[in-house]
Amino acid sequence: MKPTSKSWATPLIIATFTISGITGILIFFHMEGGLVKPVHELLSWALVAGAALHTAAHWKSFTAYFKKRSSIATISIGAIVALASFMAPVKGGHGNPFMKAGKAMSTASVETVAPIARLTPAQAVKKLEQKGINVANASQSIQAIASDNRTKDARVLDALFE
Repeated sequence: MKPTSKSWATPLIIATFTISGITGILIFFHMEGGLVKPVHELLSWALVAGAALHTAAHWKSFTAYFKKRSSIATISIGAIVALASFMAPVKGGHGNPFMKAGKAMSTASVETVAPIARLTPAQAVKKLEQKGINVANASQSIQAIASDNRTKDARVLDALFE
């Protein structure tokens, strides 16, 4: 039997939805160790691709949903929630405090971050250089160091806190 999009689009959606659901729950509970977040983000694209293929393979059935008021209401609510999730402003200091601290440290200099890592600025510079991260001087910000080394701020911070 020749494989068609109908024969593999649904299994692709089931597999990627399972992975996305599990990793999403882990992220929700801040259990993001290992590859949880990258797997969640990357396989979300496979979920979207599978959904597009599934929709194309079942186009006639898909369009029938737009003839039912209950289906239209459910789809509309989903679209509104999706739009509101990235359009609504965040007020009152909500958000992950660890993300805020990481962003604050990224804009700080090595001199400022070093004591938090229980290092002197000189030790911090040496440690970064031992990890292959070049540092011009201790007054340089983590962001600037990351940019100069063509890497991410998180890699520089991770090297300091190892």
